[in-house]
Amino acid sequence: MKVNVLAFGIAKDIFGKSEIQVDLVSNTTSDLKRSLEQNFPRLKQLRSYLVAVNNEYAEDTQTLTDRDEIAIIPPVSGG
Repeated sequence: MKVNVLAFGIAKDIFGKSEIQVDLVSNTTSDLKRSLEQNFPRLKQLRSYLVAVNNEYAEDTQTLTDRDEIAIIPPVSGG
C-alpha cells in the first residue's frame, strides 16, 4: 500500500520536500514510522515526533488507508 505523508518543520528538511510517498508492507502507524526511520535515519535523531492521521494525533497501533491524510509533526519549541 502506498500512502502520502506530509512533512512539517525539520521533518520537511529531513525528507527534502514537504510531501513524500511511502510504500508500506503493513498498514499501521508504527510500520510507517519504522519505514520512515529506515529511509530517513536522521528522523531517529529527533527527540520525538508525532504522526497525525486525518488531523488527529495517531497511536502506533492505528490502521492506515491509502486515503488517509498523514502528517509528521516534529517537536516544536516556543516562547
